Amino acid sequence: MEPLIEVVFFLAIATFGVALARRLGLLAPILLVVLGLGLSFVPGFPQVRLDPDLVLTGILPPLLYVAALKTSVPAFRLNLRPILLLAVGLVLFTAFVVGTVVHLFLPQVPYAICLALGAVVAPPDAIAATAVARRVGLPRRVVTILEGESLVNDATALVLLRVAIVAATAANGGVGFGDVAREVLVSTGGGILVGVLGVVVFGFLHKRITDPVLDNALSLIVPFAVVFVAEEIHASGVVAVVVTGLGIGHKQPLLMSAASRLQVAAFWRLTQFLLEGLVFLLVGLQLREVLRDLNEPFGFLAGITVAVLLAVFLTRFVWLFPATYLPRLVPRVRHRDPAPPVQAPIVIGWAGMRGVVTLAAALALPLTLAEGRPYPRPLFIWLAFAVIVVTLVAQGATLPAVARRLKLPPDDPVRDALSAAGVQQQASRAARNRLDELADTAPQAVVDRLRRALEDRTNLAWERLGGIERETPSQAYGRLRQEMIDAEREVYRAARDSGKIPEEVLVRAYRDLDLEESLLRQEIAE
Repeated sequence: MEPLIEVVFFLAIATFGVALARRLGLLAPILLVVLGLGLSFVPGFPQVRLDPDLVLTGILPPLLYVAALKTSVPAFRLNLRPILLLAVGLVLFTAFVVGTVVHLFLPQVPYAICLALGAVVAPPDAIAATAVARRVGLPRRVVTILEGESLVNDATALVLLRVAIVAATAANGGVGFGDVAREVLVSTGGGILVGVLGVVVFGFLHKRITDPVLDNALSLIVPFAVVFVAEEIHASGVVAVVVTGLGIGHKQPLLMSAASRLQVAAFWRLTQFLLEGLVFLLVGLQLREVLRDLNEPFGFLAGITVAVLLAVFLTRFVWLFPATYLPRLVPRVRHRDPAPPVQAPIVIGWAGMRGVVTLAAALALPLTLAEGRPYPRPLFIWLAFAVIVVTLVAQGATLPAVARRLKLPPDDPVRDALSAAGVQQQASRAARNRLDELADTAPQAVVDRLRRALEDRTNLAWERLGGIERETPSQAYGRLRQEMIDAEREVYRAARDSGKIPEEVLVRAYRDLDLEESLLRQEIAE
């Protein structure tokens, strides 16, 4: 019973932290980490030591899965080059630079374990990148690149970490090229294979299920199932989850009914909210535990910490500018994808926040090296923790100001609205043609009502081109209809309270009114 009480207690604190952040206009991940840092030193406050296996196989898979579900596959494919340059190239570059810096400070420590620390701190966090980038309101392509990077880079880092740990703990002191190649092939190739298999199997099941509740339950099972299968064959569970999420998300309109999609989306919004809040709070709460085992001289500790932080920060910028502009020296690439303004790589470089995966990977570092030789493992965990806190708090908190100061050109809302209106026009024409084919099977009054509703939907798309200077007819309709819905609810509630109708009638009426209100609010927000 006590562990359950602690979970509920931490969830309540995380929910309070998110609510406070929204009230103060702050980024929730940053406030939660700072709150956790403070609470970790409160006497008597429960301390929780993160289990790396729980994070990597219990918390990360659902968060990666929901992020992949919401990622546009066409946009991901269109930006595949910059995504892979960041998710693979930059992770490897950062890992080797950080590993070299740490080895210079600790020459007695084998390079392989220093490289393992580099792999730990190299990947920006999927949760942090998604939470911060969308909250800041960055251009769509920048958000796509950041989200795509954060979906793939964990796999690169974890594969490199696994290879480095094997090398550091091997009896002969190293591994051959063939061992590395086999590890990469099994981890990455196996993860892709399991992910594709997950799309086929769970896509088939989703298409056969008609009950939204069962669809929801299956959606919860998917990320854990593919991770367990991948880990069983020593493949990358991260790659498997991402591939499955991208595939299911892309095909979702063909696999699930409208009711299932609405319920699954609502379920994952709540799950993501709770897990993200809990994760960032728990990261902050680790501070006292991390500091307890440190016994390094302060001067040395400060020097190596600053050096690692600078390496993590600078390598991202050193890599980004050549990776952004050198490929465009090729005429075909330049013609197909013109060079972005210089503000884009600066903002992407500033958005390199680390998160819970870095801490979990640090806690998974071996206790001893080959032949039982010790190494300063508490120092390595401290360095990973310092990278998380500084990048998340310093860079995450200043990212909105940096984006505003650079005046990165935003997406053109008129262009988006024009594209949407054009597609809506085509969709309305298809719907009208289908209605004309079926007009003889229904009363004329019903057909006329459907034609009016279709015309209103088409007009709504074109009204969005008119700007926000005045209230559009659709906005006026939404405002007045909202008042009418409130009046209807009050009548039903009073009738229930007076005993005129049973509770079941009230529930059905409220359900219909709630669905209409949610649609109205969505149309007004857009």
